[in-house]
Amino acid sequence: MEQAQSGTPTHKSLKLEPNDPRALAVLCGQFDQHIQLIEQRLDVSIQSRGNQFRIEGFEKEVQSTTKLLKQLYKSVIKGVELTPDMVHLSLNEAGQQQLATSNHGDDSDNIESIASIRTRKLLVKPRGANQKGYVQAIRGHDINFGIGPAGTGKTYLAVACAVEALEKEQVQRILLVRPAVEAGEKLGFLPGDLSQKVDPYLRPLYDALYEMLGFERVDKLIERHVIEVAPLAYMRGRTLNNAFIILDESQNTTREQMKMFLTRIGFGSTAVITGDTTQVDLPKGVRSGLRHATEVLDGVEGISFTHFKSKDVVRHPLVQRIVEAYDALDDENDG
Repeated sequence: MEQAQSGTPTHKSLKLEPNDPRALAVLCGQFDQHIQLIEQRLDVSIQSRGNQFRIEGFEKEVQSTTKLLKQLYKSVIKGVELTPDMVHLSLNEAGQQQLATSNHGDDSDNIESIASIRTRKLLVKPRGANQKGYVQAIRGHDINFGIGPAGTGKTYLAVACAVEALEKEQVQRILLVRPAVEAGEKLGFLPGDLSQKVDPYLRPLYDALYEMLGFERVDKLIERHVIEVAPLAYMRGRTLNNAFIILDESQNTTREQMKMFLTRIGFGSTAVITGDTTQVDLPKGVRSGLRHATEVLDGVEGISFTHFKSKDVVRHPLVQRIVEAYDALDDENDG
């Protein structure tokens, strides 16, 4: 979205070193698409010739753009193949205010120095302060709630933390759980065995696992029951020790189901509950267990809550604008 203008109109000359034509081409992007994205988001004008850049705009935006170009160029010099998605994520991660006001000497290393989740197959880097805080909360609490709109990385980061904990032998198994509630659609009869019936609801969890562990390893771990993917109803009556449990789409639990799930947690276990309270698909008149839990458990020691906003969306920039538009309408209706 267009940023609020601040300060007085100004311009700044920037010389990026070393003068590497290939790296400069990567920084600017095909047909200068990276530069155009920065211009649009920060409301500046950028002109370049070789490694010489001239940035025009309001004072804070010019400062922000200068810092961001330095950060991105340093990453490119280190071998990062910059994409429009990465530019968008970097804009979200740093934030205009943070870029404009930060005076730390290590600003140019900011993209590389964020806390990471390390698995054998993948290095997952949280984006922005909220995602970093979310990962730190998961590592430090037994029960964690991640609440916010689609595209903020709630589930993906939770799965990454689960895989990391399993590979470090901090837990013995991973359980991925979802309530089997249709998203406003009547799917009718689904053929097949239990696994085939619930797979469509759990596909996002499978996709994250496949990316972090690979297809063959995931299948083997499922066969050995080290990874279990199940509908929420199958948690009743169980006690889950030494496990990493993720309840996804928890806005579609009832109050009774949420209580049932939370009381399954045993010794040595970590639970992450993710959901978006603006996308409840429960029958009319049934209150979301996630909304209820945020009220009942707020302030309870050992439980963390991370609330994501539209600015934390790490998908296509339009997703962020869509979320903001719906939030504005909801605020207007509430008013």
